[in-house]
Amino acid sequence: MKTLLKKTILTAALILLLPLAGIAQESSMKSFWIHEDVVKPSMVMEYETVCKELVSNMKKYNITEADFIVSTLSGSRYLYVGGISNMADLDKKVFSTLAEKMGGDAMSDLFKRMDKCYDIEHDYVIHLDSDLSYMPSGMTQTPEGKNYRKFHYLYITPENRDIVKEKMKAIKALWASKNSKVEYRVYKSGFGTKGEFYMVAVAAKDAVDYAVSAKENQDLLGEEGKKIMGELYKNLLKYEEYVGEMRPDMAYSPSN
Repeated sequence: MKTLLKKTILTAALILLLPLAGIAQESSMKSFWIHEDVVKPSMVMEYETVCKELVSNMKKYNITEADFIVSTLSGSRYLYVGGISNMADLDKKVFSTLAEKMGGDAMSDLFKRMDKCYDIEHDYVIHLDSDLSYMPSGMTQTPEGKNYRKFHYLYITPENRDIVKEKMKAIKALWASKNSKVEYRVYKSGFGTKGEFYMVAVAAKDAVDYAVSAKENQDLLGEEGKKIMGELYKNLLKYEEYVGEMRPDMAYSPSN
């Protein structure tokens, strides 16, 4: 989370990439800045202790510059997800007020403790695509009582970009026609990601709930579902799947 403090994504570089950010301005898109820490397995407990201490101080002083949710993925990956209106938001000094309230030395010491817990961190932007997402109960990243996550990464190339999108539209139409109970959100890769992809996030109560729902949905969609999913997968560059969990105990929102 050190980069979240130091803001190493340079504004000058981002300005050059503003034409690429136009996708975030479409009415069906909402953009998010992701900060990812890949924590050493032996340091997970220490890392979470420090992060919760940081969040506790943010709550104490009601820091208004920050607002994020947190998800953990297999492989000790921690993702901090915050909404942005435009690329210029990436240059905001998220922790300047906290440094004033806590004292620069105290906050610096806290981040030094955190730095020992990981060697790898990433920053990138993704875009929530409501046109491709299927959430008839209402769009939300945090469905109540469903902190378990399955993240499906569908990697694509410029050559097959259009056909993959069309297949994903067809899948949503099939889900809707069958009144499927399995909802999902679709995110499109943006600035700073490793390759071009769609990420499909599915929420459930736990692993058992996910497995049961997936099987019921498969039966509901039948052969038509198998066919269209097969058409999608054969046009992908590659596919990856990760188990995750939302961490409300590590998230932060200002009180007003």
